[in-house]
Amino acid sequence: MKVMAQIAMVMNLDKCIGCHTCSVTCKQAWTNREGTEYIWFNNVETRPGVGYPRGWEDQEKWKGGWVRTANGKLKPKAGGRLKKLATIFHNPNMPGIKDYYEPWSYEYDKLLSAPKGQKTQPTARPISQIDGRPLAKIEWSSNWDDNLGGSTTTLDEDPVLKEMNLKVAKEIEDAYMFYLPRICEHCLNPTCVSSCPSGAMYKRTEDGIVLVDQDHCRGWRMCVSGCPYKKVYFNHRSGKAEKCTLCYPRLEVGQPTVCSETCVGRLRYLGVLLYDADRVAEVAATENPQDLYEAQKSLLLDPHDPRVVEAAIAENIPHSWIDAAQQSPVWDLIFKYEVALPLHPEYRTLPMVWYIPPLSPIVDEVTASGNDGEDDKVLFTALSTMRIPLEYLAGLFTAGDTAPVERSLRRLVAMRSYMRDINLGDEPQERIAEAVGMTGKKIQEMYRLLAIAKYDDRYVIPTASPETPRGITSLDPFGDMDPTQPLAHFDDLGMGAPSACSDEGCGGGSGTKAGTVNLLSWGPDERPDSMFPDSRES
Repeated sequence: MKVMAQIAMVMNLDKCIGCHTCSVTCKQAWTNREGTEYIWFNNVETRPGVGYPRGWEDQEKWKGGWVRTANGKLKPKAGGRLKKLATIFHNPNMPGIKDYYEPWSYEYDKLLSAPKGQKTQPTARPISQIDGRPLAKIEWSSNWDDNLGGSTTTLDEDPVLKEMNLKVAKEIEDAYMFYLPRICEHCLNPTCVSSCPSGAMYKRTEDGIVLVDQDHCRGWRMCVSGCPYKKVYFNHRSGKAEKCTLCYPRLEVGQPTVCSETCVGRLRYLGVLLYDADRVAEVAATENPQDLYEAQKSLLLDPHDPRVVEAAIAENIPHSWIDAAQQSPVWDLIFKYEVALPLHPEYRTLPMVWYIPPLSPIVDEVTASGNDGEDDKVLFTALSTMRIPLEYLAGLFTAGDTAPVERSLRRLVAMRSYMRDINLGDEPQERIAEAVGMTGKKIQEMYRLLAIAKYDDRYVIPTASPETPRGITSLDPFGDMDPTQPLAHFDDLGMGAPSACSDEGCGGGSGTKAGTVNLLSWGPDERPDSMFPDSRES
């Protein structure tokens, strides 16, 4: 057993309101540059829908993820090394600009410079942000079908609906929808890493974050087609691949990702999971796709088990990470309450961003029918006929197996009914908890985590030492840094980095009071004492 640590995320879709704040703040923090206009590390899709890029779930077309061969081994769906070599100069499985969208702006200067007294109203035509040419018609974007805006033309193209052979009513009074925020899954078995011919894609051993070494990237774009979630993008200005970094500079100082920090619905949870790295290939090669959910759960290790703790210490995992894993809200949501599910486990990448399925407007539907919308017996019965079909949710999260999805939804329903009695001052009914295999105490704990959890309950992040770069190649853009030595200076990479640290390294020095520093918000004239101590005071 080789124990390794992984930073993971859970999103509660029952709380997502589709405001896209996470997308906007991620765009401002990471992809607000030339060449990244069309790149959205975080995007929020309306489901049913085709998503972004268009139809990204259609792996028969894009050949993303892994397939299990006849001898029980795994190989990339797009082909092995010989197939990669044969198509290295022409990749037929890569999305084109039409599958994303051609980013555009408007000729605002025409409005500002329009002469006085002209007879026609001045207009600002759309122009391409790639080559500046005028665009005749805007036909697609990352949120084109937001809130079912393009439902009449796009719903039938939803790959999950096609796979499950489901039909969706398009009349507004019968339609259903929910929001699906998506970031890179930072998988345990990432196809993008295996597909990269130059070895630029890598998975950090200390926290499992998948990154791109910009020095080694040669722009082959095999990672784009290899990723089944289509969360690797090509920067047409730099000629490099880019992707979600899980905001690792923030995580290293104990802060959550930007998308988590700014989420209006407070639906994101961050925590540490421990897993057995020796079993990754075995679990990913599970024969029946519907067994992959339970198989992936078996790969994750109980951080409270003394044998796991001992093995983690033997692998030099810091005690702070083991403590964080024991307090992880992600572990609780996956194992203790069993309400979180992985996104498309059938891709066999073992994704590490999990989701709590949406409960649908079930209470309103039951109330409108003249029944008690919070009665547990009525709600349990209504689950099988709710507007969002169990089959559709199962197609997203459990490779078509409806049992785990129904169990998750039943527990959410039980929590709602059980807590109503408490909030109204009535005696709680233990039979409600027992009906879903829980206790009243456990339901109250789940309620505190899902409904009223505070900041430190939702984000349990072990801080990393800021003194040395910890062997992170992406922090060394020029390839001349010795990771075993303290930093002598920081180059200004656009974040207002200071010019020098003390002789003992950044944050070193005896008698220095430890503290966390926001690397993305302090200005060039500021000098945080906890990170850059005055050597004379030391």
